[in-house]
Amino acid sequence: MPRNAANTRKTIVDAAVSLFYAEGIRRVSVDAVAEKAGVTKRTLYYHFRSKDDLIATYLESRDLPNLQTFRRWFEETDGPLAAKVEAIFSHLARASRHPKWRGCGFLRTAAELANMPGHPAVKAGSAHKKRVEGWLADEIVAAGVANAQDKARQVVLLMDGAFSLVLVHRDPAYFEAAGAAAASLLGGDG
Repeated sequence: MPRNAANTRKTIVDAAVSLFYAEGIRRVSVDAVAEKAGVTKRTLYYHFRSKDDLIATYLESRDLPNLQTFRRWFEETDGPLAAKVEAIFSHLARASRHPKWRGCGFLRTAAELANMPGHPAVKAGSAHKKRVEGWLADEIVAAGVANAQDKARQVVLLMDGAFSLVLVHRDPAYFEAAGAAAASLLGGDG
């Protein structure tokens, strides 16, 4: 059955998301992505100028879904701002217990590209982190808490620190501790 260009591109991106998240961007070849997508390497390069372009698209494709997940966890939680933010960390702790959990793809990709700060994927990761911080700042403003920008940045620092430590130690308790710290920061008991 013939594919249209949009479906083919989506199939390639889905394959890249699966492989890059599971194995890392450096370990996964373009050949492996093409094989998983069921396309030729030539077809892959028709849709993406380079592996770098594909890596950036991988992260861009995760931006909105990740932010929507945080928003959903926040909105589904009853109570004040502190409880809603702490719930995000509780959900991350639960997610990190899954055997296929590999941490934050944005942070892992940035680490793999640490020597390439201008890489399009690093820029995509930075944009995502700024969007999460901006969304948190908006929620903090809406709750009437002072110094919203500073507090949002501090919550993001706690979140990314917890992502790193849970990945290193394989201990979800770091998400729980960071969530309690975030709640305390936002006026909760923690």
